[in-house]
Amino acid sequence: MNLRWWSIEVLDGPRGTARAWRDSLGNALTEAAVTHGAYEWEWHTHTWGVLFEIAFRTDESWSSYRALPLVSAALDAVPDPAHGLFIHPGRGGSAGESRPRRPRPIAGAGAAQLPLSDIPEQVTVTGSQPESLGPHRVDELA
Repeated sequence: MNLRWWSIEVLDGPRGTARAWRDSLGNALTEAAVTHGAYEWEWHTHTWGVLFEIAFRTDESWSSYRALPLVSAALDAVPDPAHGLFIHPGRGGSAGESRPRRPRPIAGAGAAQLPLSDIPEQVTVTGSQPESLGPHRVDELA
């Protein structure tokens, strides 16, 4: 039997922990998955959050599950709705491995290089005029 796996990753955030989110909504999400055709499911708890893996026999079953108001409300209630929710096909988290990836710090603290100015610098020379640089040989300049 060919199953289509989907992963829902929830990270800890400013509104609480992903574990508390799972404790309050996990049973309802699991029950809705089973009643809408889920064949297998697994919850994984990690130091960064939780991972819910669900297997459906068809993509239509996943779409039906994902469109439920209960599922939409639960996903809207994650601890960090802006940066703490990842939904994707497959197992093992968004890293494509058996362990989900950890958020990494932004290199350079997220800073960007300033654009270089297109205006050439103006140099003002005051005082005497420089001597004329006529043709010279290399050994004369040394």
